[in-house]
Amino acid sequence: MTDLVFTEKEMVNSLREYIKAEESKLAAVKSWANKLDSLTKTSTSDPEAYLAHPVNAYKLVKRLNTEWSELESLVLQNPSDGFISNMTVHRQYFPDEEDETGAAKALMRLQDTYQLDSEVFTASRDSMEQVVGNARLTVDDCFGMGKTAYNEADYYHAVLWMQQALKQIDAGEETEVTKADILDYLSYSVYQMGDLPRAIELTRRLVAIDSSHQRAGGNLRYFETLLSKQMNEQHQAFEPASEEPIQLGTYTRPRDHLPEREEYEALCRGEGLQMNEARRSHLFCRYQDGQRNPRLLLQPLMEEDEWDSPHIVRYIHFMSEQEINKVKELAKPRLARATVRDPKTGVLTTAQYRVSKSAWLEGEDDPVIARVNQRIEDVTGLTVETAELLQVANYGVGGQYEPHYDFSRKDEPDAFKRLGTGNRVATMLNYMSDVEAGGATVFPDFGGTAVFWYNLFKSGEGDYRTRHAACPVLVGSKWVSNKWIHERGQEFRRPCGLTEVD
Repeated sequence: MTDLVFTEKEMVNSLREYIKAEESKLAAVKSWANKLDSLTKTSTSDPEAYLAHPVNAYKLVKRLNTEWSELESLVLQNPSDGFISNMTVHRQYFPDEEDETGAAKALMRLQDTYQLDSEVFTASRDSMEQVVGNARLTVDDCFGMGKTAYNEADYYHAVLWMQQALKQIDAGEETEVTKADILDYLSYSVYQMGDLPRAIELTRRLVAIDSSHQRAGGNLRYFETLLSKQMNEQHQAFEPASEEPIQLGTYTRPRDHLPEREEYEALCRGEGLQMNEARRSHLFCRYQDGQRNPRLLLQPLMEEDEWDSPHIVRYIHFMSEQEINKVKELAKPRLARATVRDPKTGVLTTAQYRVSKSAWLEGEDDPVIARVNQRIEDVTGLTVETAELLQVANYGVGGQYEPHYDFSRKDEPDAFKRLGTGNRVATMLNYMSDVEAGGATVFPDFGGTAVFWYNLFKSGEGDYRTRHAACPVLVGSKWVSNKWIHERGQEFRRPCGLTEVD
């Protein structure tokens, strides 16, 4: 019987361990609840302002895809029916792995375009003074960014983000990620960037921390052998790894599919192409009444020359605030990921070079749409009977549309064959929001204004000078609407000239 006494004592000890484990779990759940309660108070006070910051947008997607799953696993250790059923209902609306990867790529896109060091996203800096709330990336966030890049074989960004994670953990920031994990990814990514001395130095640090690490020992021997072979072949002496910290500019970003990438990004930063004073002196502003159009006679539009060749004009106060709000209201329920036409297959598909959501609105949807369409016809003198529907686009954080033409080229003659209205002769682009930072269509844009240009010469030949782009949105949300006007119906409104380039 004495054995039973000791058995009961062991059961009590086991019960105490169970209570301790439950209390520990409850404390962890309370900690989660307090943190998320604070975050949601900030985010729900002004959702648009909160999501206008790229770090907030990334962290929201990351929380819903990754961190809520961790909380679910914690609760599932002793399932709570109410929580799990609620979680199941809402789970279908959560972002998935692809969405989290997309959000991470958006931050990297901003980093590249605007030449931002990773540290800009991890601390309050003058260059990001528009920060909404406590928007900063932790060690865990930086590690997640680096892993996303690593899994995409994007070692350039993997290095930048793993280095930032290492910097923050060295500074004493608390994290669940180990320094060994960071060094493991960082050392191999540095090797992939061709910096063997630094890869060796980082791997040695990894071995010093964890001598039993599965890959570190083998990688170190391989790196050292490879470096020795290179030095012998090139008759060079060993040079130790640079003591300069890895930062933006340490390594060259690999070239991608876009030949004018550097020029495009420079223009987005406000650098590059500038008009000289001689050309600027030929730009004017005027009141445009659409050749005495009755609807514009008493209230003509203010028209400014934006560029001379190709000729681009801007209309001030083209849309009122009430009209803009109505267009947004109609478009929001219909927004879907914008597509582009695959030049090889002719099929509409999503693409990384166009990241936005769009909706199409008909004149019959609301009198405001009909009124905007009529105003476009009045001021341009072109019929909109054969134009495409009014397209509304929303560019969120990192949203962009890389350099492209609006018209179809000779190698894609069937692009608009289904419409039966010919090529896109002209574009009217309406700006419906003020973007805090980034998001320009090369020239700055202001809410309520519109720009207009011809995509084709009068002969019908494409004007290749009209290649343009929508820069990535850094802070804010960009709303635009555009009307693509087609050739059919313009024969007497814009007749052919005497030369091919009239």
